[in-house]
Amino acid sequence: MATPRSIVITGAGSGIGRATARRFLAAGWHVAVLGRRDSALRETVQDHPALILPCDVTDHAAVDAAFDAVTAQWGRLDVLFNNAGRGAAPAAPDALDPAEFHAVIAVNVTGMFHCARAAFRVMRAQAPQGGRIINNGSISAHAPRPGSIAYTTSKHAVTGLTRSLSLDGRACGIACGQIDIGNAATGLLTQVSRSAADAAAPPPEPTMDVSVVADAVLHMAGLPEGANVQFLTVMATTMPFIGRG
Repeated sequence: MATPRSIVITGAGSGIGRATARRFLAAGWHVAVLGRRDSALRETVQDHPALILPCDVTDHAAVDAAFDAVTAQWGRLDVLFNNAGRGAAPAAPDALDPAEFHAVIAVNVTGMFHCARAAFRVMRAQAPQGGRIINNGSISAHAPRPGSIAYTTSKHAVTGLTRSLSLDGRACGIACGQIDIGNAATGLLTQVSRSAADAAAPPPEPTMDVSVVADAVLHMAGLPEGANVQFLTVMATTMPFIGRG
């Protein structure tokens, strides 16, 4: 019987990360769930065997230690789903607190770099060499919503991270792809969308079930060596993305 493949899922305590972790556990993968709150991670995995990694992705030393724990547990890392992220309340650029902008960048860009860096280190050193990194981008990596300057800036940066990892990973068998998600029904969607209390806000946009995203990530992760989904957009069919921006 083949040894199960291993994956680290960041931001696994809620939303897309939680749904994806449960999907991979159901598929028989070795799953390490990484997030800030131990209790939320345990709620994600329920009674399934999994590696619980309480960790703040903005702390690079803690991230390195978490990935070392993965290799100590399973001997290798096959996939990173680089998913941890946060949004900010909608605001015009001149109304956004600079501290809030920096906080979004710290998680969505710097934190994602810390995790990609740690995974790259492990994947390059292991035998056989290589692995796969899947970054959670966003529709906002292509076109912004109003009042989303921090989140949109961060997700455009994720695309640059994806491209650089793809290029630098070629020599050592590390593939990198990006999933750009539009309106999965999670708490973060509410945070980055217009406030429902805003009388000028349009009607709520169509959403899709978060399980659709989890299935898409499983597909990307399960591709054979030598094949990669570079960019994948998955969204509610009638979401107003085409024509936005």
